[in-house]
Amino acid sequence: MPYLAHTGHSQLLALWLSCIGCTLTAVSLGLIQWRVWLVSDREVISSGVAWVGVFRACFNSHTLVTPGYRVMHCRFISLMEDFTPPEIVAGQGKSSPIRLTFLTSGALCLMAAIMSLTPLLWNLNSVVTNQTITFPPEFKLPPTPDSQHVGRGIWVGLVGTSFMIVSGIIFCTYRLPVRSATRAETVTGSRGAAGGKDNPAFEFHEH
Repeated sequence: MPYLAHTGHSQLLALWLSCIGCTLTAVSLGLIQWRVWLVSDREVISSGVAWVGVFRACFNSHTLVTPGYRVMHCRFISLMEDFTPPEIVAGQGKSSPIRLTFLTSGALCLMAAIMSLTPLLWNLNSVVTNQTITFPPEFKLPPTPDSQHVGRGIWVGLVGTSFMIVSGIIFCTYRLPVRSATRAETVTGSRGAAGGKDNPAFEFHEH
């Protein structure tokens, strides 16, 4: 039987690609540059450029500045607002494909970790209890060693399995951010104090 190390190059590449793909997908959710809007009225949007992301809409302004930023004004896009377009809802909804992708990735990581732990712990136990192996004569190995200890292969495998368990838990427990009422009131109050004008393309409907 051919060794897996000699035939599993494409599978290893697929694993790395999946890790990179999941990382880039998670990063993209936090970026605001999903849609770039160019506007001619620069009274409030000083640069004439606004960015609309899955969770926030932001622009640079000299009159409206969100607390925590120097020259940027940002508003959170709520999932339940009437103006939120379906493509934004699909990006931040709890039943969205992105959420399902993370759950699937987490489940697969945990399954892989469990399958990896079985031979690792089994061999670890065999080393601790000094189990023997009856090799055939062509191996030129004695059936019983004078002593044996755990090799680096088991330790590396245990570390890798631990990483898979942690990553699986992180994937499975991922929750999309929820806009808090306190943050919304803070942003709304700062906007009113600054004396700027509302931009209906980016502001929430006030209730």
